[in-house]
Amino acid sequence: MEKKLIRNASIISLVVGTSLMLFKFWAYNLTKSEAVLSDALESIVNVVTAALAIVVVIVSARPADQDHPYGHGKVEYVSAAFEGGLISFAALAIIYEAVKALMYPEELRNLGSGALLVAGAGFVNFLLGIFLVRVGKRDKSLALEASGHHVMSDFVTSVGVLVGLALVSWTGLKWIDPVCAILVACLLAFTGYKLVRESLGGLLDEENDEIIRAILRLIGSDRPAGIIQVHHLRVMRSGHYHHIDAHAVVPEYWDVREAHSYTDAFEDALMQQYPYDGELHLHLDPCRRAYCRYCDVHECPIRREPFEKKRSIDFEELTSPQEPRKFRTKSQHERDALKS
Repeated sequence: MEKKLIRNASIISLVVGTSLMLFKFWAYNLTKSEAVLSDALESIVNVVTAALAIVVVIVSARPADQDHPYGHGKVEYVSAAFEGGLISFAALAIIYEAVKALMYPEELRNLGSGALLVAGAGFVNFLLGIFLVRVGKRDKSLALEASGHHVMSDFVTSVGVLVGLALVSWTGLKWIDPVCAILVACLLAFTGYKLVRESLGGLLDEENDEIIRAILRLIGSDRPAGIIQVHHLRVMRSGHYHHIDAHAVVPEYWDVREAHSYTDAFEDALMQQYPYDGELHLHLDPCRRAYCRYCDVHECPIRREPFEKKRSIDFEELTSPQEPRKFRTKSQHERDALKS
Protein backbone atom coordinates (compact mmCIF):
# COMPACT_ATOMS: atom_id res chain seq x y z
CA MET A 1 0.00 0.00 0.00
CA GLU A 2 2.81 2.45 0.93
CA LYS A 3 4.67 1.72 -2.30
CA LYS A 4 1.49 2.33 -4.30
CA LEU A 5 1.05 5.73 -2.63
CA ILE A 6 4.68 6.63 -3.39
CA ARG A 7 4.26 5.56 -7.02
CA ASN A 8 1.03 7.58 -7.36
CA ALA A 9 2.74 10.62 -5.84
CA SER A 10 5.57 10.25 -8.38
CA ILE A 11 3.09 10.11 -11.27
CA ILE A 12 1.28 13.23 -9.96
CA SER A 13 4.67 14.98 -9.73
CA LEU A 14 5.46 14.11 -13.36
CA VAL A 15 2.08 15.27 -14.72
CA VAL A 16 2.02 18.53 -12.74
CA GLY A 17 5.72 19.22 -13.41
CA THR A 18 5.25 18.82 -17.18
CA SER A 19 2.26 21.20 -17.15
CA LEU A 20 4.14 23.83 -15.15
CA MET A 21 7.16 23.58 -17.46
CA LEU A 22 4.95 24.37 -20.47
CA PHE A 23 3.44 27.35 -18.62
CA LYS A 24 6.89 28.75 -17.83
CA PHE A 25 8.13 28.44 -21.39
CA TRP A 26 4.93 30.18 -22.48
CA ALA A 27 5.79 32.96 -20.04
CA TYR A 28 9.31 33.17 -21.51
CA ASN A 29 7.95 33.45 -25.07
CA LEU A 30 5.72 36.29 -23.89
CA THR A 31 8.43 38.22 -22.03
CA LYS A 32 11.82 37.13 -23.45
CA SER A 33 13.06 37.48 -19.86
CA GLU A 34 16.26 35.62 -18.89
CA ALA A 35 14.99 35.30 -15.33
CA VAL A 36 11.83 33.57 -16.58
CA LEU A 37 13.97 31.37 -18.84
CA SER A 38 16.03 30.30 -15.80
CA ASP A 39 12.82 29.25 -14.06
CA ALA A 40 11.70 27.31 -17.15
CA LEU A 41 15.05 25.53 -17.50
CA GLU A 42 14.83 24.40 -13.89
CA SER A 43 11.40 22.95 -14.66
CA ILE A 44 13.01 20.66 -17.25
CA VAL A 45 15.05 19.18 -14.40
CA ASN A 46 11.84 18.74 -12.39
CA VAL A 47 10.22 16.76 -15.21
CA VAL A 48 13.27 14.55 -15.81
CA THR A 49 13.69 13.76 -12.12
CA ALA A 50 9.95 13.12 -11.68
CA ALA A 51 10.12 10.55 -14.49
CA LEU A 52 13.24 9.03 -12.91
CA ALA A 53 11.52 8.91 -9.52
CA ILE A 54 8.85 6.57 -10.91
CA VAL A 55 11.54 4.12 -12.02
CA VAL A 56 13.38 4.47 -8.71
CA VAL A 57 10.24 3.76 -6.69
CA ILE A 58 9.62 0.56 -8.66
CA VAL A 59 13.25 -0.63 -8.40
CA SER A 60 13.73 0.24 -4.72
CA ALA A 61 10.55 -1.65 -3.80
CA ARG A 62 12.00 -4.93 -5.05
CA PRO A 63 12.83 -7.34 -2.21
CA ALA A 64 16.35 -8.58 -1.50
CA ASP A 65 17.53 -11.37 -3.76
CA GLN A 66 20.62 -13.49 -4.32
CA ASP A 67 22.39 -10.79 -6.33
CA HIS A 68 21.29 -7.97 -3.99
CA PRO A 69 21.19 -9.45 -0.47
CA TYR A 70 20.67 -6.00 1.10
CA GLY A 71 17.85 -5.04 -1.25
CA HIS A 72 17.67 -2.32 -3.91
CA GLY A 73 17.15 0.76 -1.73
CA LYS A 74 20.53 2.32 -2.55
CA VAL A 75 19.17 3.26 -5.98
CA GLU A 76 17.37 6.15 -4.22
CA TYR A 77 20.73 7.73 -3.38
CA VAL A 78 21.88 7.32 -6.98
CA SER A 79 18.68 9.02 -8.14
CA ALA A 80 19.11 11.94 -5.71
CA ALA A 81 22.77 12.38 -6.76
CA PHE A 82 21.75 12.39 -10.42
CA GLU A 83 19.08 15.01 -9.65
CA GLY A 84 21.68 17.16 -7.88
CA GLY A 85 23.95 16.91 -10.91
CA LEU A 86 21.14 17.94 -13.26
CA ILE A 87 20.31 20.93 -11.07
CA SER A 88 23.94 22.04 -11.12
CA PHE A 89 24.09 21.63 -14.90
CA ALA A 90 20.91 23.72 -15.25
CA ALA A 91 22.55 26.41 -13.11
CA LEU A 92 25.53 26.58 -15.50
CA ALA A 93 23.19 26.81 -18.52
CA ILE A 94 21.28 29.65 -16.87
CA ILE A 95 24.49 31.57 -16.12
CA TYR A 96 25.63 31.14 -19.74
CA GLU A 97 22.33 32.51 -21.11
CA ALA A 98 22.29 35.35 -18.57
CA VAL A 99 25.81 36.47 -19.44
CA LYS A 100 24.83 36.51 -23.13
CA ALA A 101 21.80 38.63 -22.24
CA LEU A 102 24.02 41.10 -20.37
CA MET A 103 26.23 41.46 -23.45
CA TYR A 104 23.40 41.47 -26.01
CA PRO A 105 20.21 42.61 -24.22
CA GLU A 106 16.79 41.94 -25.77
CA GLU A 107 13.67 44.06 -25.45
CA LEU A 108 11.43 42.81 -22.64
CA ARG A 109 7.66 42.80 -23.15
CA ASN A 110 4.39 41.61 -21.62
CA LEU A 111 5.95 41.58 -18.14
CA GLY A 112 2.56 41.67 -16.42
CA SER A 113 1.18 38.63 -18.22
CA GLY A 114 4.45 36.74 -17.77
CA ALA A 115 4.51 37.55 -14.07
CA LEU A 116 0.98 36.16 -13.63
CA LEU A 117 1.95 32.89 -15.33
CA VAL A 118 5.10 32.56 -13.21
CA ALA A 119 3.19 33.37 -10.02
CA GLY A 120 0.51 30.76 -10.77
CA ALA A 121 3.10 28.10 -11.61
CA GLY A 122 5.10 28.96 -8.49
CA PHE A 123 2.08 28.59 -6.20
CA VAL A 124 1.22 25.18 -7.66
CA ASN A 125 4.87 24.16 -7.24
CA PHE A 126 4.73 25.16 -3.58
CA LEU A 127 1.68 22.95 -2.97
CA LEU A 128 3.24 20.06 -4.94
CA GLY A 129 6.50 20.35 -2.98
CA ILE A 130 4.72 20.17 0.39
CA PHE A 131 2.77 17.12 -0.83
CA LEU A 132 5.88 15.27 -2.05
CA VAL A 133 7.92 16.00 1.09
CA ARG A 134 5.09 14.80 3.35
CA VAL A 135 4.58 11.58 1.41
CA GLY A 136 8.36 11.01 1.22
CA LYS A 137 8.84 11.51 4.96
CA ARG A 138 5.81 9.43 5.90
CA ASP A 139 6.71 6.50 3.66
CA LYS A 140 10.51 6.83 4.03
CA SER A 141 11.23 7.53 0.34
CA LEU A 142 14.43 9.57 -0.03
CA ALA A 143 13.90 10.01 -3.79
CA LEU A 144 10.41 11.44 -3.33
CA GLU A 145 11.48 13.66 -0.44
CA ALA A 146 14.43 14.99 -2.48
CA SER A 147 12.07 15.75 -5.38
CA GLY A 148 9.77 17.59 -2.98
CA HIS A 149 12.58 19.76 -1.63
CA HIS A 150 13.70 20.52 -5.17
CA VAL A 151 10.17 21.50 -6.22
CA MET A 152 9.92 23.79 -3.19
CA SER A 153 13.26 25.37 -4.13
CA ASP A 154 11.69 25.94 -7.56
CA PHE A 155 8.99 27.97 -5.79
CA VAL A 156 11.72 30.13 -4.21
CA THR A 157 13.19 30.55 -7.70
CA SER A 158 9.82 31.74 -9.01
CA VAL A 159 9.59 34.31 -6.21
CA GLY A 160 13.04 35.60 -7.15
CA VAL A 161 11.99 35.83 -10.79
CA LEU A 162 8.87 37.81 -9.86
CA VAL A 163 10.97 40.24 -7.81
CA GLY A 164 13.26 40.70 -10.80
CA LEU A 165 10.37 41.34 -13.19
CA ALA A 166 8.89 43.87 -10.77
CA LEU A 167 12.20 45.74 -10.48
CA VAL A 168 12.64 45.85 -14.25
CA SER A 169 9.08 47.13 -14.66
CA TRP A 170 9.54 49.85 -12.03
CA THR A 171 13.05 51.02 -12.96
CA GLY A 172 13.29 50.25 -16.67
CA LEU A 173 16.82 48.87 -16.11
CA LYS A 174 17.17 45.83 -18.39
CA TRP A 175 20.35 44.53 -16.76
CA ILE A 176 18.40 43.64 -13.59
CA ASP A 177 16.75 40.73 -15.44
CA PRO A 178 19.92 38.72 -16.29
CA VAL A 179 21.44 39.56 -12.89
CA CYS A 180 18.36 38.04 -11.22
CA ALA A 181 18.82 34.99 -13.46
CA ILE A 182 22.44 34.63 -12.27
CA LEU A 183 21.33 34.89 -8.63
CA VAL A 184 18.73 32.18 -9.27
CA ALA A 185 21.43 30.02 -10.84
CA CYS A 186 23.66 30.39 -7.78
CA LEU A 187 20.77 29.26 -5.55
CA LEU A 188 20.20 26.26 -7.82
CA ALA A 189 23.89 25.35 -7.79
CA PHE A 190 23.86 25.33 -3.97
CA THR A 191 20.73 23.14 -3.95
CA GLY A 192 22.39 20.73 -6.38
CA TYR A 193 25.54 20.57 -4.27
CA LYS A 194 23.53 19.74 -1.13
CA LEU A 195 21.64 16.96 -2.90
CA VAL A 196 24.85 15.39 -4.24
CA ARG A 197 26.56 15.71 -0.86
CA GLU A 198 23.70 14.03 1.03
CA SER A 199 23.39 11.28 -1.58
CA LEU A 200 27.09 10.45 -1.46
CA GLY A 201 26.83 10.29 2.34
CA GLY A 202 24.08 7.69 1.99
CA LEU A 203 25.98 5.67 -0.64
CA LEU A 204 29.11 5.65 1.55
CA ASP A 205 27.09 4.86 4.73
CA GLU A 206 28.10 8.07 6.43
CA GLU A 207 27.07 8.18 10.10
CA ASN A 208 23.76 9.97 10.56
CA ASP A 209 23.53 11.59 14.01
CA GLU A 210 19.74 11.89 13.90
CA ILE A 211 19.32 8.15 13.28
CA ILE A 212 21.87 7.22 15.95
CA ARG A 213 20.08 9.41 18.50
CA ALA A 214 16.75 7.78 17.62
CA ILE A 215 18.27 4.35 18.32
CA LEU A 216 19.88 5.67 21.51
CA ARG A 217 16.47 6.76 22.82
CA LEU A 218 15.00 3.33 22.09
CA ILE A 219 17.87 1.51 23.77
CA GLY A 220 17.58 3.70 26.83
CA SER A 221 13.84 3.22 27.20
CA ASP A 222 13.48 -0.43 26.24
CA ARG A 223 16.47 -2.47 27.40
CA PRO A 224 15.48 -5.75 29.08
CA ALA A 225 17.36 -7.37 31.96
CA GLY A 226 20.63 -8.86 30.80
CA ILE A 227 21.31 -6.39 27.97
CA ILE A 228 23.85 -4.60 30.12
CA GLN A 229 25.60 -2.38 27.61
CA VAL A 230 25.53 -1.71 23.84
CA HIS A 231 28.39 -0.31 21.75
CA HIS A 232 29.96 -0.33 18.26
CA LEU A 233 26.59 0.45 16.67
CA ARG A 234 26.62 0.89 12.90
CA VAL A 235 23.80 1.65 10.48
CA MET A 236 23.82 0.91 6.76
CA ARG A 237 20.99 2.76 5.03
CA SER A 238 19.47 1.23 1.91
CA GLY A 239 16.70 3.66 1.06
CA HIS A 240 13.85 3.15 3.52
CA TYR A 241 15.44 -0.07 4.85
CA HIS A 242 18.18 0.09 7.50
CA HIS A 243 20.63 -2.64 8.43
CA ILE A 244 21.85 -2.16 12.00
CA ASP A 245 24.53 -4.10 13.85
CA ALA A 246 25.98 -3.58 17.31
CA HIS A 247 27.75 -5.31 20.20
CA ALA A 248 25.75 -6.12 23.33
CA VAL A 249 27.29 -7.04 26.70
CA VAL A 250 25.36 -9.90 28.37
CA PRO A 251 25.96 -12.06 31.48
CA GLU A 252 28.91 -14.33 30.82
CA TYR A 253 27.27 -17.40 32.38
CA TRP A 254 24.34 -17.42 29.93
CA ASP A 255 24.38 -20.36 27.52
CA VAL A 256 23.85 -19.85 23.79
CA ARG A 257 20.13 -20.61 23.90
CA GLU A 258 19.39 -18.18 26.73
CA ALA A 259 21.50 -15.38 25.24
CA HIS A 260 19.85 -15.89 21.86
CA SER A 261 16.36 -15.77 23.36
CA TYR A 262 16.96 -12.52 25.28
CA THR A 263 18.73 -10.70 22.46
CA ASP A 264 16.12 -11.80 19.92
CA ALA A 265 13.37 -10.32 22.06
CA PHE A 266 15.37 -7.10 22.45
CA GLU A 267 15.98 -6.82 18.69
CA ASP A 268 12.29 -7.37 17.90
CA ALA A 269 11.09 -4.85 20.51
CA LEU A 270 13.51 -2.16 19.29
CA MET A 271 12.74 -2.60 15.59
CA GLN A 272 8.98 -2.45 16.22
CA GLN A 273 9.46 1.10 17.51
CA TYR A 274 12.17 2.10 15.02
CA PRO A 275 10.86 4.70 12.53
CA TYR A 276 12.27 2.86 9.48
CA ASP A 277 11.94 -0.67 8.14
CA GLY A 278 15.03 -2.70 8.93
CA GLU A 279 16.85 -5.37 10.87
CA LEU A 280 19.09 -5.38 13.94
CA HIS A 281 21.86 -7.91 14.53
CA LEU A 282 23.73 -8.08 17.85
CA HIS A 283 27.19 -9.51 18.46
CA LEU A 284 27.41 -10.76 22.05
CA ASP A 285 30.21 -9.83 24.45
CA PRO A 286 30.53 -11.47 27.91
CA CYS A 287 30.30 -9.17 30.91
CA ARG A 288 33.48 -10.61 32.56
CA ARG A 289 31.93 -9.61 35.92
CA ALA A 290 33.03 -6.00 35.30
CA TYR A 291 29.44 -4.70 35.12
CA CYS A 292 27.98 -6.22 38.31
CA ARG A 293 26.82 -2.87 39.71
CA TYR A 294 24.85 -2.19 36.49
CA CYS A 295 23.50 -5.69 35.78
CA ASP A 296 19.86 -6.17 36.80
CA VAL A 297 19.82 -9.97 36.47
CA HIS A 298 19.22 -10.56 40.18
CA GLU A 299 19.64 -14.36 40.10
CA CYS A 300 23.21 -14.08 38.81
CA PRO A 301 25.33 -16.88 40.39
CA ILE A 302 28.69 -15.16 39.78
CA ARG A 303 27.91 -11.64 40.97
CA ARG A 304 30.76 -9.80 42.75
CA GLU A 305 28.93 -6.58 43.68
CA PRO A 306 25.24 -5.79 44.37
CA PHE A 307 23.15 -4.18 41.62
CA GLU A 308 22.93 -0.37 42.00
CA LYS A 309 21.24 0.98 38.86
CA LYS A 310 20.85 0.31 35.17
CA ARG A 311 23.69 2.03 33.35
CA SER A 312 22.83 4.82 30.91
CA ILE A 313 24.53 4.83 27.49
CA ASP A 314 25.55 8.03 25.72
CA PHE A 315 26.08 8.79 22.03
CA GLU A 316 29.87 8.42 22.11
CA GLU A 317 29.73 5.11 23.95
CA LEU A 318 27.04 3.70 21.64
CA THR A 319 29.09 4.39 18.49
CA SER A 320 32.50 3.51 19.94
CA PRO A 321 34.04 0.30 18.51
CA GLN A 322 35.16 -0.66 22.04
CA GLU A 323 33.61 -0.99 25.46
CA PRO A 324 34.28 1.84 27.94
CA ARG A 325 37.89 1.67 29.11
CA LYS A 326 37.06 1.06 32.77
CA PHE A 327 35.23 -2.16 31.87
CA ARG A 328 37.97 -3.68 29.75
CA THR A 329 40.08 -6.50 31.09
CA LYS A 330 43.86 -6.40 31.34
CA SER A 331 44.20 -8.55 28.24
CA GLN A 332 42.02 -6.14 26.30
CA HIS A 333 44.17 -3.18 27.35
CA GLU A 334 47.25 -5.08 26.20
CA ARG A 335 45.65 -5.76 22.81
CA ASP A 336 44.70 -2.10 22.49
CA ALA A 337 48.30 -1.07 23.25
CA LEU A 338 49.60 -3.40 20.55
CA LYS A 339 47.16 -1.98 18.00
CA SER A 340 48.25 1.57 18.74
